[in-house]
Amino acid sequence: MKIKKSIILLYFVLASCLTMAQTMAKPDLTWFKNAKFGLFLHWGLYSQTAGDWNGHPAKGGEHFMLYERIPVKTYATIANDFNPIQFNAETWVKQAKATGMKYIVYTTKHHDGFAMYNSAVSQYNIVKQTPFKRDPLAELAAACKKYSLKLCLYYSLGRDWEDPDVPTNWPVKAGRSNTWDYPNEDAKVFSRYFERKVKPQIKELLSNYGPIGVLWFDTPELISKKESAELRALVAQLQPQCLVNNRIGGGYGDFSISEQTLDASSKKAWEACITIGKNWGYSRHDSTWKSTEMLVRNLIDVVANNGNLLLNVGPMGNGAFPNWAVKRLDTIGAWMKINQEAITGTSPFRLPAEGYDKETAKTDDKNTMKDAVHDATPKSTKADVFFTTKGRTVYALLRSWHNQSLRLKSLNGMPIKAIGLLGSRKKVEWQQTAEGVAITLPADFSKTNPIPIYTLKIDLK
Repeated sequence: MKIKKSIILLYFVLASCLTMAQTMAKPDLTWFKNAKFGLFLHWGLYSQTAGDWNGHPAKGGEHFMLYERIPVKTYATIANDFNPIQFNAETWVKQAKATGMKYIVYTTKHHDGFAMYNSAVSQYNIVKQTPFKRDPLAELAAACKKYSLKLCLYYSLGRDWEDPDVPTNWPVKAGRSNTWDYPNEDAKVFSRYFERKVKPQIKELLSNYGPIGVLWFDTPELISKKESAELRALVAQLQPQCLVNNRIGGGYGDFSISEQTLDASSKKAWEACITIGKNWGYSRHDSTWKSTEMLVRNLIDVVANNGNLLLNVGPMGNGAFPNWAVKRLDTIGAWMKINQEAITGTSPFRLPAEGYDKETAKTDDKNTMKDAVHDATPKSTKADVFFTTKGRTVYALLRSWHNQSLRLKSLNGMPIKAIGLLGSRKKVEWQQTAEGVAITLPADFSKTNPIPIYTLKIDLK
């Protein structure tokens, strides 16, 4: 009889969580939709090894614990040498702000299960296991508050290679779980891990570091719809205005994710997350980096299609950003200083672009697991025009542009009052024609921007 009563009580608790998640007031997405541009930070023990393991380039990038089948006890020894004395939270935040970014997504726990903050729930964390002994998340929270950037937190939900109760089912059974330390997949009970580690750590993250803009979940894997609902209810209880992405599972996300592609994954709020190079975490072997021109092209593509771009940097084991990343962020910042009004706080135009040919990007098919090296972002630098709007202004963003004259068919018949070029005080010649608006740029237009991407500001009557 007692067992029956317990089952009934459990049913009502779960039903209550499900109902709460479905009926709770949705947090305000306004800041997220206006932000447009954020910085993703993949930083952990994998940063310390810099792409090497046992004297050879490691397979799988930041996932190398899985690909190399490294026992937890062996992997944990990396922490003995992890002492990022060059880490400076203010440097990170000031870099993001100077780049024109409005929020930061920091990796609190990746698939290896190692917490990059001071977790009381698990001793397996940066404060208790490394000579660094500091809580970088506390310092980052203080810096974000000081410089008015939104702090958001990444959390690997359905993969944790340190925990014995985390199975996975993609692409087949045991596809993503730690089967070398814990081989019996059938003995693993996700709910035990969920109660023991996930919920308590989410409580810590939402209770100890001030306002959190987004809980950026990853890999829902085998989480049940009821557990997703319970997690969503927990977030709403602790921080009602904290957003969650769709990787919380169960259909409870506030926005959707497009990873390593620029394809709008939702007609509503969405975010594309991409790498600068091949890897999310730092690797000294990474030498294939997107140019600043390509990165700004990607930003424009996403924003014109009503999304946000989350651009990843993998800090090094010493806590500093790689020089090649800083160089690109600085150049993007110089471009944003001139053109930011065409990005931040804008809305889509009646059509996103003209002269744009959608590219089917090639991917690295050698990696069948599609975790580390998988980049399906466009690679073309063909000249084209994308549009954004703000109030009675239309912005025409000329990507990879080298011609002084152009004709915009998309503006045909619109009541134009004036056209100017951001970054230049010189006059832009224009006239309405039957084929569209004919425009002549100033002779020295190419000198106005650090890269060949320019913005026409078109004021309407």
